[in-house]
Amino acid sequence: MSSAQAASSSLPVKVQINDEIVQFPEVQPFIDEKGTLQVPLRVLSEKLGYQVTWAKQGDEVVIGLTRNKQSILLTTDMQQAIVDSKRISLESSPTLYQGSTYVPLRFITETFGSAIEWNEANQIAIVGTDGKSHKPAWIAPPQAPQALPAPSITDQIVQTANAYMGVPYVWGGTTPNGFDCSGFVRYVFQSKGIDLPRTSASMHSEAGTKVTDLKVGDLVFFASKSFNHVGIYLGNDQFISATSSRGVTVDSLSSSYWSARYVGAKRVL
Repeated sequence: MSSAQAASSSLPVKVQINDEIVQFPEVQPFIDEKGTLQVPLRVLSEKLGYQVTWAKQGDEVVIGLTRNKQSILLTTDMQQAIVDSKRISLESSPTLYQGSTYVPLRFITETFGSAIEWNEANQIAIVGTDGKSHKPAWIAPPQAPQALPAPSITDQIVQTANAYMGVPYVWGGTTPNGFDCSGFVRYVFQSKGIDLPRTSASMHSEAGTKVTDLKVGDLVFFASKSFNHVGIYLGNDQFISATSSRGVTVDSLSSSYWSARYVGAKRVL
């Protein structure tokens, strides 16, 4: 990508000389793809007290800068400059963009003998010509706090299920006053607009898709000769369910009790 392309896509930056923000009436400074701050040469040079001359040579432009006994000669698209008859290398060549010549700010300030400081918070390059330290002359307005992304439906299911930890077990219970296992699972999913069958057996046979690679929010099923149970998988081998002994609680799928009764999982999200 060329410097000209970077000019149209990079964040806006400012240049400050001592305590004054430099106004660029036509084109603006920019940071190119190499991270170099490029500035319109004429405006900045004149602000620093230099006389600027221009000469066309074929497709290129030769720029002369003079102040007192110092002279600088630049040519567009050449990564060298002549400073008081000595050739020096540039970190990037002068570039024509929208009719204006851009040069690296650091070259200008170092060649002119001025210190430069980058203020990241306000995106300002501060050029000191008087040997003093200067604070930013412009403070960026505080950014509005970004709204946090809404939790996913899976996260909402888990948060809702965890909110009922400790609710007692009630046979046939379907409310926070007391749940049985399927009543608890159905209540949690229904609170998020997902309708499930009433019993664990119906959930196992009718709801969702059978899976073996468990993900958070999956329904996990357990059974024995006289026992059917359903819970919600929380990840990390944990699931939450309404148990007859402890009410709504979290257990491990790999515990000896539950692993012996595990019969599979269904995905409904």
